[in-house]
Amino acid sequence: QVHVVESGGGLVQAGGSMRLSCVASGKMILIHAMGWYRQTPGKQREQVATITTTEDTNYADSVKGRFTISRDNAENMVFLQMNSLKPEDTAVYYCNADLTKLGFRREYWGQGTQVTVSS
Repeated sequence: QVHVVESGGGLVQAGGSMRLSCVASGKMILIHAMGWYRQTPGKQREQVATITTTEDTNYADSVKGRFTISRDNAENMVFLQMNSLKPEDTAVYYCNADLTKLGFRREYWGQGTQVTVSS
């Protein structure tokens, strides 16, 4: 069984910073890309940032220069450092892990963590 668990959400004032963490766990898993997505009520889930095993990164235009994604391959973890937060960053943030287990490759999602940025 594979588990993807996020942590680190909460309430922060505009202009502040917050760091999200995510760990993917399970026996005999091989993780490929990991990433962060976010969703607000009534809208589709959108990609925030992704990172490959070779640490190639991709960011949504709306967060470039403010957010930084990083990972710890040994611990199967991915992080999202969010700086200069804006009220429009308020959303539920989901961690995504693209991994292979027992020869099958698929994506797994965490349960989400709420990030609220007050103005």
